[in-house]
This record gives sequence, structure tokens and C-alpha cells, in this order.
Amino acid sequence: MTDASRPAEQGIVTAAVLVIGDEILSGRTKDKNIGYIAEYLTALGIDMREVRVVSDDEGAIVEALNALRARYDYVFTTGGIGPTHDDITADSVAKAFGVSIDYDPAVVELLRARFAERGTEMNESRMRMARIPKGASLVKNKVSTAPGFWLGNVIVMAGVPSIMQAMLDEAAPRLKTGVKMLSETVKADAREGDIGTELGEIAKANPDTIIGSYPFMDDKFGPNTNIVIRSRDAAKLAAAKAAVEAMVAAVNARIKR
Repeated sequence: MTDASRPAEQGIVTAAVLVIGDEILSGRTKDKNIGYIAEYLTALGIDMREVRVVSDDEGAIVEALNALRARYDYVFTTGGIGPTHDDITADSVAKAFGVSIDYDPAVVELLRARFAERGTEMNESRMRMARIPKGASLVKNKVSTAPGFWLGNVIVMAGVPSIMQAMLDEAAPRLKTGVKMLSETVKADAREGDIGTELGEIAKANPDTIIGSYPFMDDKFGPNTNIVIRSRDAAKLAAAKAAVEAMVAAVNARIKR
């Protein structure tokens, strides 16, 4: 399915994140970008629906990228756009889109100026960061100059968290957004097992909401549960929250903690 033929959901904009790097899969580097991107997109009114992590392998990147860009409105990639031999994201994106890749004169000049200012050699390795797929627009990088890029519905960003965050800030004004998801949290003062059946019944009775339960250790009660209710409709959210609160009150009236 092409980007243009992806079925649209009324008022909903979706996204996926593709994390690229052997160092993530080996555990040598701990990912700090997924949660940041998810929270950032949620605040904008974009639903992050999927995350994939792939190695520095062209076939794996191309396969994952083509699957995700056909399924979601946006795909954000992190990692693999640096100066080393295993930074193959740009080439892989070009292959996925079936376009050529070459040095972008504007990026070359940006990098030359940056490295001259620092007294650093503009060598072949650093020149790799100026290679941009044909038809892509640049995503500025105010931290270390070398840009990311945007091609189709794919936004390619660095893996270093501070640089990724700067690139996301640059891309954000161009993103289309949907109706924001609203959220309410009810502390159950009960264990998940105490409320599971009743919570399932409330979820079935409120199909336009998303209800989840999240256990945690409470200093006062010990095992406890937060119930999170989400909906794009404020009235439906309020109705579901009221049902959850009534259920929690009834459960706590019959159990002893």
C-alpha cells in the first residue's frame, strides 16, 4: 500500500518509530528516545501505534520502513545517520523509496563551515553526513549542524537524544495533528485482581474509551492499582470515569485491606 492509499481514521493521525542500531539490540546503548517521542507526539495529538528496533542491516531497515510507512501517517527513525561505515540509514531510506542519494551542496557547506570553525578536518567520513536522498527536505540540527531529513511521510533523525530532540522540534510545526486524546486516572486502592472482572465490564460498556490498569506499590496500601481512562470525547470520558469511581467504591466497601 502506498502512502496516498492508506485509509484515514477520522480525526486521528498515527505514527510509528523505527529505532536503528546494533548497539540498541545488544544492550550496549539504552534507548532514551522512544518514551520522549511518544510523549511529545501525544501532546501534539498524534497517536504512536508501533515501535520497531532493527539492526544496522539494509534489508531489515528497508523492509521495516516500507511496512511502517504504508501503515501510518508518519514514521520517525532514530539512529544511523552519522559518519561511520555502519551509519546506513540514509542509503536504506533512499532504497526504500527507490530514489538516488548524493551529496547535498547546502549541507556540504554547512558542515565545512562547522568543522572549519572548530578546526576539524572535513574528511571523507564526515562528508557522509551530507548525503541526502533525492527529493528529501532537510530537518535542521541546531545542536551539531548535520541535519536529518524528511522524505514522504518518513522523518529521519539522529540517535543521540539531545540531537534527536532538536530535530523533532524542527519537524513538529510541519506535522498534521489529530484530535487529542484526553486522559483521567483513578487510584483504585485495590489490587488488580480485586477489580479485574468489574473493570472489564465497564470497558465493554464504554467502547469509545480505552481503559487500562497499572499496578504499583503504594506506601500505605502495598499492592495498588491506577486505572487510566482515555478518550477523545470529553463526555464519554467523564461517563466512564464515573463508572470506574462507582465500581472502585463498591469493591472497597466489600474488601478488607
